[in-house]
Amino acid sequence: MTTMTTDTGCPAREAGDARDAAPATHVTPQGAAWLASAAPYPRSTLAQWQARPTAPAVLPCGTAFDVVNVPVVFGRRMLDLLWHDGPGSGPVAVHRGRMLLFATVGTAHRLPSLLDWEEWGGSVPAPLCHGHGDAVTVPPLTCGPGPSRWLVAPDTRLPWLPGTEALLWACVRAARTGPGRGPADIDFSFRRSGC
Repeated sequence: MTTMTTDTGCPAREAGDARDAAPATHVTPQGAAWLASAAPYPRSTLAQWQARPTAPAVLPCGTAFDVVNVPVVFGRRMLDLLWHDGPGSGPVAVHRGRMLLFATVGTAHRLPSLLDWEEWGGSVPAPLCHGHGDAVTVPPLTCGPGPSRWLVAPDTRLPWLPGTEALLWACVRAARTGPGRGPADIDFSFRRSGC
């Protein structure tokens, strides 16, 4: 999703702006260029996508983005919270029953230890965090039937990505809401200043 960023790294929100806009569900050429920038050979990756736009691709993490990989139901709660009461999200995909939330580089290293510190217990499975040395399968550039699709597709060369703090906030709140409870039932007393 295209959003402006402020000096704090949080997306700027104006009345009637990004929260009211529908996220892109198709990868634009600029978004494809950003995704390909993570690959060791970006031009080859783009050429493969031009030849086979309906094929998923495997991309390394840790250079252009990290990925937080959660069960789809839990991820949906996180995404709803990020868009309803938080700063929004960067690109988000669904692949084989898992939700992939693209995040700033370094998130995969920091998030697990911060979640352990929160002591949220076994109520929700711990997210799989993919960073430097890992790779993820991303959906095809063009939508079609199948287990992989973009919920929020990259549509700019430099999309805004949430950091560790925003995803920690969303994970903890989603764990506390549980199934069947909505954002109105959540205690939002803990908020990071600036976001």
